Amino acid sequence: MTETVRSTYRLRPGRMAQAALLAEWGRCRWLWNEAVHQQQTRRKPTLCKLSKLLTEARGRNAWLREGSQVAQQQTLRTYTTALDASFRLKGRGRPKAKKLKSALPSLQYTTRGFRIKAGLLCLPGKVTVPVVWSRDLPSDPTSVRVYRDNLGYWYASFVVRRDAVVPAVADGSAIGVDWGVKATATTTDPAFDLPHLGHRKRCAAERAKAQRRMARRRRPKGTPPSKGYLNAKRQAAQVEKKAARQNTHDARQWAARVVAGHHLIAVEDFKPKFLARSTMARKAADAAVGACKRELIYRGVRAGRKVVLVPPAYTTMTCSGCGTRAKERLGLGIRTFECSTCGYTADRDVNAARTILATAERVRASADDVRHAIASFRDGGSDAVRAGNPPDSSMGKR
Repeated sequence: MTETVRSTYRLRPGRMAQAALLAEWGRCRWLWNEAVHQQQTRRKPTLCKLSKLLTEARGRNAWLREGSQVAQQQTLRTYTTALDASFRLKGRGRPKAKKLKSALPSLQYTTRGFRIKAGLLCLPGKVTVPVVWSRDLPSDPTSVRVYRDNLGYWYASFVVRRDAVVPAVADGSAIGVDWGVKATATTTDPAFDLPHLGHRKRCAAERAKAQRRMARRRRPKGTPPSKGYLNAKRQAAQVEKKAARQNTHDARQWAARVVAGHHLIAVEDFKPKFLARSTMARKAADAAVGACKRELIYRGVRAGRKVVLVPPAYTTMTCSGCGTRAKERLGLGIRTFECSTCGYTADRDVNAARTILATAERVRASADDVRHAIASFRDGGSDAVRAGNPPDSSMGKR
């Protein structure tokens, strides 16, 4: 059994290759913006209509014919995919125009548009780019995405097929995970808790120093930025990138430990987006709850574990011992949960993790897949749990 994955490698393009990649990106960006214009004039441009417009545009413009038709076609395909998602998913905005100063270069090629020869990535236009092969490709790639990050580093992300990961043997235990800001993840087993490590907070002084240097070297609007300003901007981005990578590394290590020893993982389906508009925005961004959640779900599904997503509504207000829901919500300043019915007392996050686990176990999701379990505890007993429509999952009712 095989699975489709992405393998990313660092690229070392020379000056000529980098200029060719940026020129190709300029053509693809122009096509993307033209597709956005078609979206504004038409109701919903399809890939077929955009492909016909691409053929006409390549016939009229010689500079557009100099580029790769594969990359340009894939740009329109990516646009239509994003446009379809905006119609299907609620709250998903329509694709917007890509600006020259803010949009990062990204090119996609199928098997017709690239090949690997002697360790080099060969692209249309006789562009060859050395690849840092940190590991061997498990199979021949079917497509590649060449992109540049905010630090100016180039990467190649290959789509390959490899043998599926054999699920590790778990000890049959289950675990519940509750997300938070004081502690990034609180579980039913204290040995698997993920504390708030604060990588961005430790880098705050260095980042602020680089940003002050940027402010001093900023030129008036309409004037090209100086080399000193660009260097200071790069230093600030490097500090931020370092903290993000530390968060990613810690999330991967923690998720691997959780998945290795549990067959059932009950995860709070927490949406941290609204925290960006609160007073906890900086600390919430430092915790990177969304990245930890995605990593845990991804590794759990790959390992064949049963991952259950439980809505966060009322998990903090519900007693994990008897299932009684408190009549008044707990403020963030109250860190201890006390049940007025059975007298159970525990940390509010630990109680929420146990409630999440109890909900997942009672619903008994049968498939080894990500499923939603809806908690609906009734006053009068812990056995009264049913599946139904989720209640309001706003933070005020947690």
